[in-house]
Amino acid sequence: MTSGSTPDDGVTIGRIVRPQGRKGEVLTEVLSDRPDRFSSLRKAQLVELGGATRPVEVTSCWPHKGRVVLKLQGVDSIDQAETLRGAELRIPEAELPPLPQGSYYHHQLKALEVVEDGSGRPLGRVAEILETGGEAPVLVVRGDQGELLLPLVHGFIRQVDLEGGRLVIAVPELLDARR
Repeated sequence: MTSGSTPDDGVTIGRIVRPQGRKGEVLTEVLSDRPDRFSSLRKAQLVELGGATRPVEVTSCWPHKGRVVLKLQGVDSIDQAETLRGAELRIPEAELPPLPQGSYYHHQLKALEVVEDGSGRPLGRVAEILETGGEAPVLVVRGDQGELLLPLVHGFIRQVDLEGGRLVIAVPELLDARR
């Protein structure tokens, strides 16, 4: 799955950490499950911390200690690169490869209404997806009952209806006891 935002503003694939080198290169944290995409990346949208968005051209890229270093056209000094600290690199959703049936990108799950299997009781909406280093990502669901943390595994997820904006889950025993 890939981290990201909403389909209309693109999918976040990287975040600029800091300048790297003296010629405007930027060290970029990879926020994609396909880090190989950076070697062929030529164009992206740059979303700066203040929200300003602009297209950028990537003129070169190389791996560096689990991250990538990018050279962006028109960014030619450390000072220029410093202004990009924290900015996100996004690509259009249409550039994402299709996934097999039953698989979803993280950004597609955000904001889905989460309901209980059987009763249809609303539990809230997917606010974020946490990568904890465990076997499965964790859905953060926020609603009237507070915040729920649910593992993103087949045992809990009964149905994902992207078009209907719903995610149906089996309620874990501990959660069921809270009612």
